[in-house]
Amino acid sequence: MPAHSFFARLRPLMGAALLSLPLLGVPLVGQADDRAMQAALQAARQQQWHAIDPAAIEEHVLAGYVAYHRLRARLPQAGPEEVLGFIERHADSPLAEWMRAQAIEAYGEAGRYRSLLAVADGEPSGTERQCHYYTALLDTASATAASGGRALWAVGHSQPKACDPLFDTLRARGEIGPAEVWERLTLAWREGRPGMTAYLGRQLSDDWAFARAALDRLQDDFAAITTLPACLGPDCQASDALFAAAMHGFTRADSETALEAWRQVAPRLSLEADRLRAIEHDLVFYSLVRNVDRNLAWVDATLPRLAGPDLLELRTRVALADRDWAGVLAWIERMPASMRDEARWQYWWARASEQRGDQAAADTAYARAAGERSFFGFAAADRLGRPYALNLERPVIDAALQREVTQWPVVQRTKALLRLGEPGLANSEWLAAAARVGPDEARAMADYAARQGWQARLVQTTIAAKLWDALAWRFPEAHREAFRRWGGATEVDPYLLMGIARRESAYNPVALSPAGARGLMQLMPATAAQVARRLGLADPGPYGVLDPDLNIRLGSTYIGEMLDRYRGNRLAAAAAYNAGPGRVDRWLADGPEAFDLFVEAIPFRETRQYVQAVLSYRVIFESLARDDERHGVSLLTPAEQNMRYDDSLLARN
Repeated sequence: MPAHSFFARLRPLMGAALLSLPLLGVPLVGQADDRAMQAALQAARQQQWHAIDPAAIEEHVLAGYVAYHRLRARLPQAGPEEVLGFIERHADSPLAEWMRAQAIEAYGEAGRYRSLLAVADGEPSGTERQCHYYTALLDTASATAASGGRALWAVGHSQPKACDPLFDTLRARGEIGPAEVWERLTLAWREGRPGMTAYLGRQLSDDWAFARAALDRLQDDFAAITTLPACLGPDCQASDALFAAAMHGFTRADSETALEAWRQVAPRLSLEADRLRAIEHDLVFYSLVRNVDRNLAWVDATLPRLAGPDLLELRTRVALADRDWAGVLAWIERMPASMRDEARWQYWWARASEQRGDQAAADTAYARAAGERSFFGFAAADRLGRPYALNLERPVIDAALQREVTQWPVVQRTKALLRLGEPGLANSEWLAAAARVGPDEARAMADYAARQGWQARLVQTTIAAKLWDALAWRFPEAHREAFRRWGGATEVDPYLLMGIARRESAYNPVALSPAGARGLMQLMPATAAQVARRLGLADPGPYGVLDPDLNIRLGSTYIGEMLDRYRGNRLAAAAAYNAGPGRVDRWLADGPEAFDLFVEAIPFRETRQYVQAVLSYRVIFESLARDDERHGVSLLTPAEQNMRYDDSLLARN
């Protein structure tokens, strides 16, 4: 593809950065007021006020963006009445909360605390702003300031300099004393920050010397916990924090030995209830995750007292791995009703009942599970030979509302931002509104996004507005022809490709993960380069891989390779796409044989949920395509349902 053609296609996706490239040779916008607004916005960002003609933009729907930068530049000199006026005028735009946040930060840095409190609307987000906020409350709401300040203090890492005035005042007032310093010291030790641990230790008097020496002993050997006295520090103030931090580290290092030590020291300690619960939670959690068999009797005796949903899930999964069907039933029974009623656990209740010969109970639980649109809901429906419950909503938007929505300010601002090459700001405008408006207005916005072909924005609208049953909007056929073309070329089911793209990027063609994965199918640049090389293509580089058609081609090829690796099995291939084939090979080496047990046994929560989502999304895409002919849609092929999930699944065997 010629360079100018590629960038022309990419321009709407990448925004203002690409609009400045001279090789495009395309007019930026077609309207004079848009050109004036674009120039004004760029000037405002650089505080070049002389370059802005107010008369040229005063009627533009985005004039508030220039006003935002102008007012922001005048902070903290601008008074709170101006800030509040701006917030009120732009209450239907994210500009309002952005301005509030900027004002809190600016007033806090300048020590203008009355102004800060005038514009604040409760505790702000972000540590720096929170520190400014509680500093502002020191003289007017000292108890609230002390409570908020102690919470910000009680972390094992450094806090921003904005917190120093708050902490200094609270220490001078005695609200943060030696006990709080010791608490933070133990948190820093727990997080592996020796410099901060030593710094805080120097702030303690000689009364704490024995407690500091005890910590030094534990740093060398966690097992020394059994030799420490129960009372450490002045009035035993060091005991709770030190024993809690030591047991956390000990449990992570050696769960079996840690439990033995805990059984020795626990009877002579009088810990706060929260500390005791945290220690026991750690011991149960790591014993289950690491399959420490010798700890299991203690875990089973302790877990009912803790009753945490995460621990009950883990214990049930251990019972499934052990094929302890009676245990599966017992632990599901202990789950909170809201958790127990989920399709996942109703399915496993049914499977366990079936294994124990109670088919009536199994059929009842399968029927409950089959009412849910999910992986286990679909699997339960397969067990009963029932059609899948898609619970599909088909929203109807009347013509009058369709005409009305085009004039809504949020729609006008979003369209204008897109014309100016500001997709990030456009998304902020749109999604803030979708989360704020009522259900009818949200449906109208989704309908508008669908009619505009804003596929990624459409999906995000359904998420922001929680339109869970509007499946045609949640799962639009974006890039359908590309999925079909490259699915056919690579012999990969196009609905599987759609399910992967929907899960990976929600159809955002320029999505970038924290790990660096890019585009619709979230390819790592190195993977994209390797696949391209195998196809005889040039390395697309970090930006070329964002081209939707190329991204789909490379992603289709890669998932095709995973399918070949696992004899066409989509469960294993999807797991490998997410977690890497090396891990999946190891999981299959200890394979639990049945497909459902394989999925439940995946140790990474993210991958476990990913596999379920991709296969479920695939069902939804095919069902929507078939519409009233959904009887041929299936979650799994007969081979996938019946094959052994062990190392025999590897094609090289």
